[in-house]
Amino acid sequence: MAAAAISNRQLFIDGEWRKPILGKRIPVINPATEESIGDIPAATAEDVELAVEAARRALTRNKGKDWSRAPGAVRAKYLRAIGAKITEKKSDLAKLESLDCGKPLDEAAWDMDDVAGCFEYYADLAEALDGKQRSQVSLPMETFKCHILREPIGVVGLITPWNYPLLMAAWKVAPALAAGCTAILKPSELSSMTCLELAAVCEEVGIPAGVLNVLTGLGPEAGAPLASHPHVDKIAFTGSTDTGRKIMTAAAQVVKPVTLELGGKSPIIVFDDVEIDKAFANIFWLNGDCWIISDKKLLNGHFLGAFGQMVRSAVQHLAFWCIIDACCLKLYMPRPFQDPIKDSDSTEENISGEFLRKLVIWAQNIKVSDPFEEGCRLGPVVSEGQYEKIKKIISTAKSQGATILYGGGRPQHLGKGYFVEPTIITDVETSMQIWREEVFGPVLCVKTFKTEEEAIELANDTHYGLGGAVISKDPERCNRISEEIQAGIVWINCSQPCFCQAPWGGNKRSGFGRELGEWGLDNYLSIKQVTEYVSDDAWGWYQSPSKL
Repeated sequence: MAAAAISNRQLFIDGEWRKPILGKRIPVINPATEESIGDIPAATAEDVELAVEAARRALTRNKGKDWSRAPGAVRAKYLRAIGAKITEKKSDLAKLESLDCGKPLDEAAWDMDDVAGCFEYYADLAEALDGKQRSQVSLPMETFKCHILREPIGVVGLITPWNYPLLMAAWKVAPALAAGCTAILKPSELSSMTCLELAAVCEEVGIPAGVLNVLTGLGPEAGAPLASHPHVDKIAFTGSTDTGRKIMTAAAQVVKPVTLELGGKSPIIVFDDVEIDKAFANIFWLNGDCWIISDKKLLNGHFLGAFGQMVRSAVQHLAFWCIIDACCLKLYMPRPFQDPIKDSDSTEENISGEFLRKLVIWAQNIKVSDPFEEGCRLGPVVSEGQYEKIKKIISTAKSQGATILYGGGRPQHLGKGYFVEPTIITDVETSMQIWREEVFGPVLCVKTFKTEEEAIELANDTHYGLGGAVISKDPERCNRISEEIQAGIVWINCSQPCFCQAPWGGNKRSGFGRELGEWGLDNYLSIKQVTEYVSDDAWGWYQSPSKL
């Protein structure tokens, strides 16, 4: 399949393409071939200053009537036009995404559908915002009336990760623009190309100058000055917990609000009452050799694969936990893997053994290849740095006594590229790095439990709290566990359905605030109370001196 053309883009500031003031550029490496395929501009603090000034002008131009105070229906037209252009350019954008971050081409194409759907969804909410303005507040005194104004929070900085480059940008850009904010988007330097194409789309549809500015560059040189800039009114960030701490610190100096989606380490709890094959379908969305993808026209979203570089990958930041019910039987995980059932000292049916055996067979049949090959289900990780990090974490787990049940290295048929086999790890202690820290690669840890209470304790024994899942035929058990898991998202008998209409975000060190749905729009709105005295009598808390 022919690769997408690589455009030699510049920074997008104030509706124009501008070279970085210091002239810096960053090479773009195809992670499947380790070859340079182009470069992107590298913004610095000087460029951030220009972008913030442009966004501030766009916010207040014509007293805000051009954008921030325009009817939501006006902004909705632009959002729908952006969504339509994304659909029109879907094939080229998907190819560019695959080249840039190593995502299988099929998955990148699904992402483009979701990007378009996200802009369409927030166009609807922008229109609905008009009807919510001046909503009345009931007061206990008839001499007063009160209404609410929903106003854009102002100029916002949007900093996005490398695993869903354009989709994560859409999750922030679409609601910010719907609310009437003006924005500076700073994508990850590891996968910026489709975000630059989003700027080109905005230029094509004629969005007012300065409403969306796109700065590519390194975090310390572009992201940090954006986060700390006194004229940026809010920061929304998706990325690592360590970087999130730095952004909070910078924002705190000027008491700037932030929304953070950070690291994670989330559980899937599988109970012994499930049918094994059905449980696999629920967790991994398999139908024969195919992944099951939902109808986006109906759901406005899609199910995400289990192995890869997803923020939410079954259920978060791979490695995820797959906690399998030992059902009070005398079970153990094998060293090395032969046949878990034969290795068990139990004569009863052993769900963990059968589950592991099928898990290994499934992993063996994942096609790991160049993202452009037909049937690819696992491409390379995004960069050499991430590749080395994953290998080191797997090596450390082995040195600490964990068993690499399957995978753990480079596939034999691939001589170059940042490819890591699907990796399944057992004999994991809860104190191990592999269990407690996010890997962000195709790595799965497995552990058993004996009771529901132990499963919940294991699931919550983490600093993170983004997502979790429970697989069981018992509805009451599923509801109990969904209440007990300390996470912002819980799935029952599924994993990873993601809808624009539903809130997304975590607890604890996974961050705070919610994206998507009406909650995503609320991130970018400021609520103003307007109270009016409506009586003809003179108003005052004290009696007039003339009446004393």
